[in-house]
Amino acid sequence: MSFIRRMTRLVDRLLGIEPLYAHCDVPCGIYDPHLAGVSAKTVHTMNTKLAALPTPGPNAPANEVLEHRNTIVRMVQTKEAHAQLCKQELLILWTDYFKPEALSMFPDLHETFWKAAKLCSYNKQHVDPAKSQELMDAVASISDLFHKAEAAKKK
Repeated sequence: MSFIRRMTRLVDRLLGIEPLYAHCDVPCGIYDPHLAGVSAKTVHTMNTKLAALPTPGPNAPANEVLEHRNTIVRMVQTKEAHAQLCKQELLILWTDYFKPEALSMFPDLHETFWKAAKLCSYNKQHVDPAKSQELMDAVASISDLFHKAEAAKKK
């Protein structure tokens, strides 16, 4: 341990300062499903574009094949990054925003979030526009729950 660190600890003890340990994903209390919705839409857009992307023919020039691969890689990376971001945003809402009291308002809350998180994982692994549409629908449903919970807090 460095000299400065030891001195800092000594001063802290002399002044009665105790370390605090805390974790909060959003310390200012701002929660919003918007980013999850945008991410789900990006996943769906990439899946739709990937499914419709024409494959170069067997006699296509090498640069055309390379450009096709490059496009696929970039779309897949974007799709996977946004599926992960969507999942992260949903998990923050599920674990930090919604409190146990919300279950009385939304008895299927846990199932709704669990299925949406599973859809995020599925969409990272596959190119399936129907499943990414399901993800967008699930996020829209969660967004509705969020807005209902916010409205109930104001009553």
